[in-house]
Amino acid sequence: MKKIFFLLIIGSNIFAQSAGESGIAFLKFGFGARNIAMGDLGVASVNDLTALNYNPSLLTGKSQLFFSHNSLFQDLSSEMFAAGFNLFGLPIAVGATTTSISNIEVRTMPGDAITKINAHYFSGSVSTKINIVNNFNAGITIKYLYENLFSNEANGYGFDFGASYQNLIEGLTLGASIKNIGSMNELRLESTKLPVDFRIGGSYNFTLPGSKFDFVALAGFQKYILQNDSHFHLGAETVYNKSFSLRVGFASGYDTKSITAGFGILLGNINTDYAYVPMKYSLGDSHIITFIYSID
Repeated sequence: MKKIFFLLIIGSNIFAQSAGESGIAFLKFGFGARNIAMGDLGVASVNDLTALNYNPSLLTGKSQLFFSHNSLFQDLSSEMFAAGFNLFGLPIAVGATTTSISNIEVRTMPGDAITKINAHYFSGSVSTKINIVNNFNAGITIKYLYENLFSNEANGYGFDFGASYQNLIEGLTLGASIKNIGSMNELRLESTKLPVDFRIGGSYNFTLPGSKFDFVALAGFQKYILQNDSHFHLGAETVYNKSFSLRVGFASGYDTKSITAGFGILLGNINTDYAYVPMKYSLGDSHIITFIYSID
């Protein structure tokens, strides 16, 4: 049942879509447990190569390797990979996301399934940024997209654009991005529309004088352009001795979720993050674990 529900929210992939609908819903998944635990806004608060998904203008240029496993609705999962490095003086990040749903039962009437089908989705991307002036940066992500449902398949492309201004005042970052501008080839009857995603927000980092605690607070707005819903995001993080973090977040306007939470542990060059997203309607909760290895 949960696989059927997930297939429905992926979008009308093999049938004609109604006006205002979009598919390729895996592009809406969060990228990295830290970001998801803090409300999954990311547009101004990312501090590592997960910026490739939220706002490429915030790429740090650090040499890092990233892996994340998202367990969605109990029996559904998505894996994400990324690497960051510098090339010709520019920060570069490459990423890949793969999502698959196996053994989806097909019925035309109550009773035994007449067959089972599989669904597969993939995104591969490359990102970079440039400095415009002072602390103002702009970035771009280019994505290759692929979808396969039963015997039908299609591919396409997408572009993400981001801008940010860091330290407008000390510790304050403002960011904005628009994601998933592009198109797909026809999948059986009609091309799937991409979920064009606009985000804007800010984050504020500060330290309590004389303590080992650092804090991050964020807030922002998100809108899927082809849909009627809008979302407001809030998030917070407290970090002790730059090695242990606790996080909480909130996102409004979703039917199945609102509160998020998680933690992070930094040991040497390895950062391990976990996020928990409780889901409504007995869908089962989501668990996300991320590993980031920083190369000195």
